[in-house]
Amino acid sequence: MANYKRIFLEGYSYYITIVTHRRNSILINNIEALREAFRESKRYYPYTIDAIVVLPDHIHMIITPKQAKDYPKIVRAVKYNFSTKIIHNEEQSTARHKKGMNPVWQKRYYEHTIRDEKDYFRCLEYIRNNPVKHGLVDDFGDWEYMSGF
Repeated sequence: MANYKRIFLEGYSYYITIVTHRRNSILINNIEALREAFRESKRYYPYTIDAIVVLPDHIHMIITPKQAKDYPKIVRAVKYNFSTKIIHNEEQSTARHKKGMNPVWQKRYYEHTIRDEKDYFRCLEYIRNNPVKHGLVDDFGDWEYMSGF
């Protein structure tokens, strides 16, 4: 198994992508549960959501945690709390089942430490255009599951 190295820099923002297991389209249909999962995560870990877009099967967001080492805990809290709020009877591999994994999320997530203002705006632009890229709307302003613009 790969040994991922995460970077923890105080005061920095992080671009994060979280994807559902087998890219199941469950997020929009359970948007209130997802919002509650974020609210619950904020009870334990102070952070701001600078921008976010929720698509049917994945989330892109820029967050700024108060403590840099908290961002993996934030992701874990959102994933855990969402998983406990929905009923999802998806088949999964025996290995995932043995580990007690709920077949809602992919095990890993993508993280990028935002280095400077140019990098921040590049990530922001990617988030903003993602619903258009996936053919969900013609204009990003028409996608209601987005904030930070």
